[in-house]
Amino acid sequence: MKFVIEIKNENIVSISRKIGYRPMGINSQGEYSIVRPLVGNNYPRFHIYIKEERPGNFIFSLHLDQKKPSYGNSHAHSGEYEGDLIDREVERIKKLIKQ
Repeated sequence: MKFVIEIKNENIVSISRKIGYRPMGINSQGEYSIVRPLVGNNYPRFHIYIKEERPGNFIFSLHLDQKKPSYGNSHAHSGEYEGDLIDREVERIKKLIKQ
């Protein structure tokens, strides 16, 4: 699910911390990859690609990784991009950012 949030005087690292996500790196499109496991260490987990489109305007692309990719070096996975769990996570993020 994609959504945009206007956030002044913040950067991607501080936003990640504020919403409880940990950084994973930067992809080839220049988007930061951040994750938040639901339980335990890794999976299932929320996964966000986030990019600052212009100063103060952040684009989030959120999905739920159900399990680790099982295709060798491929990035394919069993991700969910919509549903009640995703909607609730978007609302949680928006609420934390407003604080």
